[in-house]
Amino acid sequence: MLTLPNLLTLSRIFTVPLLGYFLWWPDWEFGYLVAFGIYCLMGVTDYFDGYLARSSGAVSKLGIFLDPIADKIMVAAVILILTAQGVLRGPFVGDMHVIAGLIILIREIAVSGLREFLGGLQVSVPVSKLAKWKTTFQLICLGALILGKALPGWNITVSGFEMNLPHTVGLTTLWAAAILTVVTGWDYLRVGLKHMD
Repeated sequence: MLTLPNLLTLSRIFTVPLLGYFLWWPDWEFGYLVAFGIYCLMGVTDYFDGYLARSSGAVSKLGIFLDPIADKIMVAAVILILTAQGVLRGPFVGDMHVIAGLIILIREIAVSGLREFLGGLQVSVPVSKLAKWKTTFQLICLGALILGKALPGWNITVSGFEMNLPHTVGLTTLWAAAILTVVTGWDYLRVGLKHMD
């Protein structure tokens, strides 16, 4: 049961508090640089746990259960901490970027509930290519937002506005992830509605 892929998945869950610790102080640039390294390492383990499970034929029910939970815990923790520390703030719309983070969290909770409901009916919902793009944007945006706080001097000037490059990339891809979140969430909901009375 505790195969290498499952241990990698569990390591992501147990590393979330450590990641949260380094994200807690938004003015601690070195802490955010360490957090960025931890975040990237967690992303690498996310790739390898699935790859190893499939290539070695070690796909297990525990792994199928834990993998999406590990992803959601990591994403939710990072979004909540970055929101609390004012990192989801940017030019033009200020704190409105928090809405994109909220959309992502709501979708994750709703889809988890839907999957649990459909699982009881023995109905599986495969992950679409669009959902994989959503996950990609989500991982890029959070990594870029963390990196932006680690490298506050990495600025560019656009139309007279000075902006931190990684932070701007992070906020842009955050909205891209939020839009794809709504689209893919609706796709999952349509499948679920077919099985509801």
